[in-house]
Amino acid sequence: QVHVAESGGGLVQPGGSLRLSCAASGFTFSSYVMNWVRQAPGKGPEWVSGIYTGGGSINYADSVKGRFTISRDNAKNTLYLQMNSLKPEDTAVYYCNADLGIFGEYWGKGTLVTVSS
Repeated sequence: QVHVAESGGGLVQPGGSLRLSCAASGFTFSSYVMNWVRQAPGKGPEWVSGIYTGGGSINYADSVKGRFTISRDNAKNTLYLQMNSLKPEDTAVYYCNADLGIFGEYWGKGTLVTVSS
């Protein structure tokens, strides 16, 4: 059974940092693309970043480029999102997405990040 679970959210002041983690199980983690997607209050989902299987190909939304870093540890079946220079507009629920291709997409329950002074 595929399972992904986010952790690491919380309240942080503008300019601060947080690191989100996503623990995955039930599939061959190293073989699939993983993404972070966020949803701010009252808004639709926004793709944040994606990383290919070996970590060699990484993409970011323009809104987070230069501030966020995605990474993965295939030995630990874990996806990360290092978020620096956080802004109030980064406030959102952050979701981990496992893109298993023809086998479907799987989502965690999300972790809330609040950027506020």
